Amino acid sequence: MKSPVVKRSIVIAGHKTSVSLEDAFWKGLKDIAAGRNMTLSDLVASIDGVRHQGNLSSAIRLFVLDHYRSQADGERGQPEPLRDGTSGQLASALRAE
Repeated sequence: MKSPVVKRSIVIAGHKTSVSLEDAFWKGLKDIAAGRNMTLSDLVASIDGVRHQGNLSSAIRLFVLDHYRSQADGERGQPEPLRDGTSGQLASALRAE
């Protein structure tokens, strides 16, 4: 059985690295980058620059989740905290840039 997690290579800040992401997160990340008129590499570099712990793949997953939850919460009202206790902190930090 094929794993739903795919290792993908990307260049950030001039260095090649790899992230392991499911297709849905990769597509979401690409859509967010396109919506912000950013390259995928620039968006991933931004995510990498504001993360405080964990690996880059996890930070990307949380960022994508935060992004879409923030959109949904905008329609409903107040954002609900994520299970790790944050409330859109990563997405908010990147929106401020």
